[in-house]
Amino acid sequence: MATSSLLLACLFFFSVILSHGVLQLEASHAVYANLQTLQKPTSPNQTYRTSYHFQPPKNWMNDPNGPMIYKGIYHLFYQYNPNGADWGSIVWAHSTSLDLVNWTPHPPAISPSQQAGDINGCWSGSATILPGDKPAMLYTGINPQSHQVQNLAVPKNLSDPFLIEWVKSPKNPLMAPTTSNKINSSSFRDPTTAWLGPDGTWRVIIGSKINRQGLAILYKSKDFVHWIQSQQPLHFADDTGMWECPDFFPISTNSQNALDTSMVGSGIKHVLKLSLDDTKHDYYTIGTYNLNKDIYIPDKGSVDGDSGLRYDYGKFYASKTFFDSVKQRRILWGWINESMPQPEYIKQGWSGVQAIPRNIWLDKSRKQLVQWPISAIETLRTNQVDLPSKLLKGRSMLEISSITAAQADVEISFSVLEIEKAEVMDPSWTNPQLLCSQKDASIKGGLGPFGLKVLASKDLKEHTSVFFRIFKAQNNKHVVLMCSDQSRSSLNQNTDKTTYGAFLEVDPIHEQLSLRSLIDQSIVESFGGEGKACITARVYPTLAIGGKAHLYAFNNGRGSVRISKLSAWSMKRAHIY
Repeated sequence: MATSSLLLACLFFFSVILSHGVLQLEASHAVYANLQTLQKPTSPNQTYRTSYHFQPPKNWMNDPNGPMIYKGIYHLFYQYNPNGADWGSIVWAHSTSLDLVNWTPHPPAISPSQQAGDINGCWSGSATILPGDKPAMLYTGINPQSHQVQNLAVPKNLSDPFLIEWVKSPKNPLMAPTTSNKINSSSFRDPTTAWLGPDGTWRVIIGSKINRQGLAILYKSKDFVHWIQSQQPLHFADDTGMWECPDFFPISTNSQNALDTSMVGSGIKHVLKLSLDDTKHDYYTIGTYNLNKDIYIPDKGSVDGDSGLRYDYGKFYASKTFFDSVKQRRILWGWINESMPQPEYIKQGWSGVQAIPRNIWLDKSRKQLVQWPISAIETLRTNQVDLPSKLLKGRSMLEISSITAAQADVEISFSVLEIEKAEVMDPSWTNPQLLCSQKDASIKGGLGPFGLKVLASKDLKEHTSVFFRIFKAQNNKHVVLMCSDQSRSSLNQNTDKTTYGAFLEVDPIHEQLSLRSLIDQSIVESFGGEGKACITARVYPTLAIGGKAHLYAFNNGRGSVRISKLSAWSMKRAHIY
């Protein structure tokens, strides 16, 4: 369960505005005082609801939990408050799908009921497929002392492909803080998918911390019920704070095909993903898993902490992957929270959306992951518009019409024509988000900004810009900056308008710069460099809503670029509830 480090009994008010006017990111699990004074909606406000992103019809949703495939059916469980649009009495809600796009709801799978294990809450966890194709859920529960403990639940009827009913182990809790193991009882949560070693022993990690040191505590078991804490964590890092929602999995070095979580051996690297409670960012490292010592060692250059690699450089947290054994792929889910003040989303009657599931694999450089929306999302495409190759001169704009701009899928590629006009890169520009904020879409450059203006009003008083800039660095190399600029996304001054950024590992001289944006009412998920950098934005226009939204390609730099490819589609509504 992604959460701030606090005792369940503590109450605190939501921090509204930072010094620079940006809303503070929310924890997955925050408790608010005086909720009775907030206006409850008679029915959910549909203005900013998405059409093809997963979300329940109303109320609060956060972390994706236990995604898996069983008997050809995909399952998604998630943290859900059945009683309101704020974090509260959390249960494991449950939906199933045949394609990861269209979903059917089921009753909650796990709810607080077990006195010793989860009477005060059922928080996040993961699915493991045991031998004999038997699913098992390890999840964090909150006991009567408000301690975080780990529990087991299994399906009541394995012949039911929808896995409607779940039974909790009478042995719960299976893992718990004690005076002897020195585990922080308020920072011990979110078990991963377990993996089975060649020695026949199961292993699982739990997120934790000691002071400012983040920990992936390792447990081992022969029977998946009796677990023993390892003498040392799988991995740790100083000054990173609480590690939430850890994820640990193997990845092939020579194929885009994914691997079962228990795979080890040659031609395999491992990925450790951690959700940082301090910053609400997911970061990952790529490295080596030493099975004999049961430790994970990041590769040289793979950095622990918030300055390391991230799945997504925007609004994306508490992510979880699973191995799709049918299509041999690893699928990534991630939670997109609101960017409006808590009283406003309480009033609208719902909060939280899941990002489009992404297929992930190791880049050919072996230094980072690549992500791409699952191909099934393309079944929603309709009304295709293709534009021929077109020169986009400096300080020009082109409208992409004849599609539903508020609900679209856009792919565009640029060729750089005047690389000599690239601005010189200052060596101090090491923070891409800060650089994007300082050089937003309104700042004219040499090469860039160029890209897309989405969810734009006709007069451009509102628009979200997703764009590239190119800089000339030392040794005649070039640096590509990808930005998602929300500074003019809404006339509503209460919403978060943070500008996000990432450096993109592409060569603009020899490679085209590609951008794909999935636009869905209040969400813009963008993939640069064919998935080498991803940025998700949450925006709330007041003018560019529904049929009043427009879409443009633009170039606000001095140098010309060529649109070598542009295809756009309106997106049909997915069947979700």
